[in-house]
Amino acid sequence: MITIYNFDRGVRGLRVAWQCEEMGLDWRAEVFGYPPPADYKAKYPPGSVPFLEDEGGVAMGESVAMMLYLAQRHGPTPLLPAEPAAMARALQLTVFSEALLGGLMNPLMGTKFVAPDDQKANWTQGFCEARVADGLDYAASLLGEAAFFAGDQLTLADIAVSTALGMWKGALGKPIPERLAAHRDRMMARPAYERARDRLSAP
Repeated sequence: MITIYNFDRGVRGLRVAWQCEEMGLDWRAEVFGYPPPADYKAKYPPGSVPFLEDEGGVAMGESVAMMLYLAQRHGPTPLLPAEPAAMARALQLTVFSEALLGGLMNPLMGTKFVAPDDQKANWTQGFCEARVADGLDYAASLLGEAAFFAGDQLTLADIAVSTALGMWKGALGKPIPERLAAHRDRMMARPAYERARDRLSAP
């Protein structure tokens, strides 16, 4: 069985759990608060989440790597299309969700929640906010008037980008471009998303 370790309502673990629900995979959650407990850090020394275990000795961090792993090991799945153009777009935006969006949000969240009051406004903060805003505009342009990012059905790209938007809006309180906000609302209404969200909430 797949086990997903995550913070209570942690967005990056949610994208992996949501994918499991969409694929009909059997999984369980191990949810804890911040800071992570010592037994978790012994299992995964970086202490970040999520962390995934699967049969066959699989043990891995990094949510995007997990998404690609699940699609390949437990697929084939429409979440990773076979048609080349749709596959390329799905892979690009799945990686983009962390390489550009999530990666730049990390220092912003550190600044907001950890930095001393006299250091919350700095050059790096402005740079990261501007780069993420540019990235969101780019994603909105790729989406256009379509319902999904890659082809005519849900893919990893929709899961990855819409959950990254949860950090931008929820944790950082930033506005989302209208097209992306409407897309995120549609994604959050999916039964698989709702099931994953509920199962990753601490009791």
